[in-house]
Amino acid sequence: MTTKDVAGTGVKPPGRNWRRAIDRSLVWWSTPLVLVLLYLIWKAYIAITGVSPFVLPGPAAVFEALKEQVTDPYIWKVHVWATFTETLWGLGIAIVIGVTLGFLIGKSRVLARVLKPFIVATQVTPKVALAPLFVLWFGFGPGSKIALAAIVSFFPIMTNTAFGIQSLPRSLREMGTSVGARTWYRFGRIELPYTLAYILAGLEVAIVLATIGAIVGEYLGGDKGLGRYALNLQNNLQIDMLFGSIVLMAAYGLVLYGIVVALKYFLIPWHESVRVLREDQI
Repeated sequence: MTTKDVAGTGVKPPGRNWRRAIDRSLVWWSTPLVLVLLYLIWKAYIAITGVSPFVLPGPAAVFEALKEQVTDPYIWKVHVWATFTETLWGLGIAIVIGVTLGFLIGKSRVLARVLKPFIVATQVTPKVALAPLFVLWFGFGPGSKIALAAIVSFFPIMTNTAFGIQSLPRSLREMGTSVGARTWYRFGRIELPYTLAYILAGLEVAIVLATIGAIVGEYLGGDKGLGRYALNLQNNLQIDMLFGSIVLMAAYGLVLYGIVVALKYFLIPWHESVRVLREDQI
């Protein structure tokens, strides 16, 4: 008997149906509930402490500021678009570098021992220390933000790709060898499809890091982008607008993350993780 039917009758167990119904409805009521709780805590803290609006504006003021920002075409055409293009270019470079290095390191122990110390060194070095160098090398334009987004986001893609290659079952390796498959055939038909799930898992982390890298780069130089927009609001003491821009940046990051997660349904519909998610939605 499986979890889908009872004694092969096609009828799902009642307990299973009940739990799935709760799981599906959880997101619809838990998220609004958390938002209401945060709103009440926010209002209560301001009322009790009497904190200045220049330090912590009220939720109503932030909501009005956010509504103004969302309906302002200039913010979308200039700031959001600038951050979006920088993030995508940085992520694209990170994918090329990360997947390439991941396959090389995953297939060669010698390269892993030679390259890994230098790669790890680029990650443990504070990115704020690298950002001025990127501004010096690539200027105040989008180039420095793209470089920063790429260097902070390629590492999870590389490590997941390498782990995927190293996890390739011996049976698949032996099958490719037994049929005399050439290198590119093994890569396209065996190694890449198997590793794709690992690459996408790394991509979920990388898109978040690429967004952070682009926005941090905008803080340090340039004249447009969500990071520069937030810095201008801070300098002008428009604190309610600053809080609104933070909410806007959070929503922007969530949308990009959701797009990457949705790619799993189209690129690896056969994978166990996607199959389980689909079953839970039934």
